Amino acid sequence: MSYSIIGILALILNLILNHESLRHFKFCSRNQESKQHAVIRYSQFLVAANIYFLTDIGWGLLYDHHEIDSLFPFLYIDCLMYFLLMFTTMLTWMRYIVPYLDIKGHESKIFLGVVWAMFFLGIVYLMINRFHPFIFSFNAEHEYVSESGRHIAFIIQIAVYLVTTIYMFYLAHKSTSMRKVRYIAVGFTGLVMVLFLMLQVVNPMYPSYAIGLITGICVIHSFVEAGERKEKEIYDNIATSLAEDYEAMYYIDIETGEFLEFSSSKQYSTMNIPVEGQDFYAEVRVNIEKYVHPDDREFAHTLYRKETMLKNLEGRKSYSYNYRIMVEDQPRHYEFTVMRANDDKHFVLYEKDIEDAITAENMRLENQKKHVSFTQIAEILAVNYDVIYYIDAKDSSYISYECRNIYGQLEMQKSGDDFFADSQNDISNIVEESDRDLVLAFINKDHIISTLMNQKSCSIDYRVVAFEQMHYVRLTVQKTANGSHYIIGIENIDNEIKKEKQHLKALNVERDLARRDELTGVKNKIAYTELEKSVQSNINNGMDYLLFALVVCDSNNLKKINDTEGHVAGDEYIKKTAMLLCATFVHSPVFRVGGDEFVVFLRGSDFSNREKLMKSLRSQVQANLKSGSGPILASGMAEFIPGSDTLVSEIFDRADKEMYKNKQKLKKGDKNLR
Repeated sequence: MSYSIIGILALILNLILNHESLRHFKFCSRNQESKQHAVIRYSQFLVAANIYFLTDIGWGLLYDHHEIDSLFPFLYIDCLMYFLLMFTTMLTWMRYIVPYLDIKGHESKIFLGVVWAMFFLGIVYLMINRFHPFIFSFNAEHEYVSESGRHIAFIIQIAVYLVTTIYMFYLAHKSTSMRKVRYIAVGFTGLVMVLFLMLQVVNPMYPSYAIGLITGICVIHSFVEAGERKEKEIYDNIATSLAEDYEAMYYIDIETGEFLEFSSSKQYSTMNIPVEGQDFYAEVRVNIEKYVHPDDREFAHTLYRKETMLKNLEGRKSYSYNYRIMVEDQPRHYEFTVMRANDDKHFVLYEKDIEDAITAENMRLENQKKHVSFTQIAEILAVNYDVIYYIDAKDSSYISYECRNIYGQLEMQKSGDDFFADSQNDISNIVEESDRDLVLAFINKDHIISTLMNQKSCSIDYRVVAFEQMHYVRLTVQKTANGSHYIIGIENIDNEIKKEKQHLKALNVERDLARRDELTGVKNKIAYTELEKSVQSNINNGMDYLLFALVVCDSNNLKKINDTEGHVAGDEYIKKTAMLLCATFVHSPVFRVGGDEFVVFLRGSDFSNREKLMKSLRSQVQANLKSGSGPILASGMAEFIPGSDTLVSEIFDRADKEMYKNKQKLKKGDKNLR
């Protein structure tokens, strides 16, 4: 009975540790994805191990009573099964590690060919043993007797495990990151099996192989569980970070309706929508009644049926629609995009608040007074980035993923021990030379740590050279919610940069035209008002060291010219006035603030030479007055007095008073000339 206790404990431990993995058991694992292929074969190995443990338990119980003749046939069959299942566990273990390590091609065929050959050779040995005891036999008292062939059977298994172990440690030495961990896991398991098989050879009456088998299972389980947990953590962190661009993202099982929800929106979380559930189709219909605007409920109810969603995806990758959701008793427009996941078994649904975008668009349409027809957006890119780097915040090890298609499938490209060190070489090779120093300074661990202390993300735009062509890219850095990793996304923004440049060019032209006087070409009253506000802000903020002066001018005789010679002549008179001011105050802006009123903002060298320039202007006006040709304009100047002046309007008023004094002198001079 003491022999059987080891098998019983091993069986119980295996069932406890691997009850989830055993649920995936299938006899056939063909036509499965690579990952699912490994899961099914792992379950086959576990089932073979459990049957071996049961056989070993039976051996212990039966051998305790081997003197009973009626039990001997069962004891003999159990002994045959013992050896058969040893070969079977070796076969199923080797068949599992091939997809687990993603071994393909000739290497895979060699692995599986050798182990299948050993398995069939073992079966042949057992068949021969029936007629000619070669591996084991029983004496007249039904006591177990080891034959010479038994050592050969064990040596074959030891050789298979030992060669595999050595090869795995060799591959681990040449590998990095997750692949290295997997090689070590398999190598360790093989080493354990070698040691306990050797113990089994030494003492056939002790269950050493059962102990080795359960120990190997525990080693594999630890690495498999750790690997799956890390992989799930990586994908959850990436999905959650990408979900920040949306109010929510749903991953829905098409058949069962089971779903997971990722959301980073505080507004959305107040609605208490579950983050996972058993029936998406039923729960969404309940939520429609709770949260959707009453006028949109009937439309929304038609959208969330499995058949409807499948039909809408026929012949296209995705489709979109929008309706209003009540958030804190206020209606907001939301856009929903549905697409089919790459496994054809799940829907992916993106939910985005577009209320602000719609409001901004409506304001733009109202301001421009143009009618623009919009068609509903048919597709939305599932992935914002071309490449994603997932970086450990502590040791800087990383994994890079490339977004292959619109479904957002992430394919691992490479991994490394130090992202920041590796990126130095990449920057030197592909970043445009004039941008390299800027990018090197940005992709610095200390810089990223300090920047992300006060903000959610940071980004940099720069140029790369690929295939002898230059492209604009944007690198965005975010930190995961738990702070354990950085996620760096890189996207091509060539089209965005081109559109932005065109937009800025058009905007600058539009702004300039809006602030330019149409008749004279000088700046208008809008421009002067903006300047006045800016200067007043400087004064309010204590920047009283920026010295300036205002010159206020007013054209004489404009009304008389308009009445006697017509408005065309009057417009020409105003143009000449503006030309005179621009020619006099070359380095200062001139503003037309009324029909015949002008203001000059003296700064820089014009301010330093203000008295000389004012004298020149008035001399020219006197000359025009005597000759009877050219514009006659009154002018007055006032300077900003630091510590005394607090309002720009006060300076304007002083200059305006000086202008009126000058106007009276000009009128007297005009009469004297007559």
